[in-house]
Amino acid sequence: MASSSTEMAIFQRVAERGSFAGAAADAGLSASAVAKLITRLEERLGVRLINRTTRHLALTAEGEIYLDRVREILGAIEAAESEIVSARAAPRGHLRVHTFPVIAAHELAPALPEFMVTNRSVDLVGENVDVSLRIGPLEDSGLISRKIVDLTRIVCASPSYLARHGWPEKPADLARHSCLTLSRNPGSTSWPFRVNGKLVRIDVKGPVSADSADVLLQLAIGGAGILRLSEHVVARSIHDGLLQPVLQDAQDPETYTLYALLPPGRHQAPKVKVFIDFLIERLGCAPWRMSAKRKR
Repeated sequence: MASSSTEMAIFQRVAERGSFAGAAADAGLSASAVAKLITRLEERLGVRLINRTTRHLALTAEGEIYLDRVREILGAIEAAESEIVSARAAPRGHLRVHTFPVIAAHELAPALPEFMVTNRSVDLVGENVDVSLRIGPLEDSGLISRKIVDLTRIVCASPSYLARHGWPEKPADLARHSCLTLSRNPGSTSWPFRVNGKLVRIDVKGPVSADSADVLLQLAIGGAGILRLSEHVVARSIHDGLLQPVLQDAQDPETYTLYALLPPGRHQAPKVKVFIDFLIERLGCAPWRMSAKRKR
């Protein structure tokens, strides 16, 4: 007979995968065995947890309540076990990471042989992801957060663009320049600056608006226009002389935080702790990043 924790784990997988077959594949069981286990669990509790139809499964109100408690209990069990073994265990296993493609390409790919990269919204618990990198503010999701680094945005352009079109001497000059904007960010066509101690927003426009920071970076390096992106995207290019910061004295000093989000119970796993420490060192203290900030 399955233990209570096993029943809970199978129930959680069924709820998150939305099918007996999906949960069975995760657990290495047959779909019929999973269905029987859920039936026994419901009989033992004396309540229906899942409504079954020929097309899909749906949690009952009692099932929703039970799922919340199951996640808490299993997370606590995993955290307790991880805490006990982490002091003597070496990092091991496959680490599943969700992050932005531009961070993956510029920061992680050179150092990590295997990780999952996607730009879509991810259910960390349902998709068994260990770490997700998110830019704040954070929602109250029940996930554990760890601050990685505070970042700023930098306005910059290639030397070739500046040679052809001249340097903007004040924020208002951007109205006559070609500016490259990130279409998926609200307010990406209104850039903030500090003029005489006051916040001023400058509406910008240009030949290209794209939803990929990496595409805009390559366009800016090629001389297509002026860019305003996060320092983790442009700092290496500034360090290498491919881009030049402009309007340094007027750039708004706003900061935003990059967080690592972790499902409950994962933060004590050695592989996760080592990876988080790597991110803090890599993104916070990279020599090229410090050099780029000095050039500003």
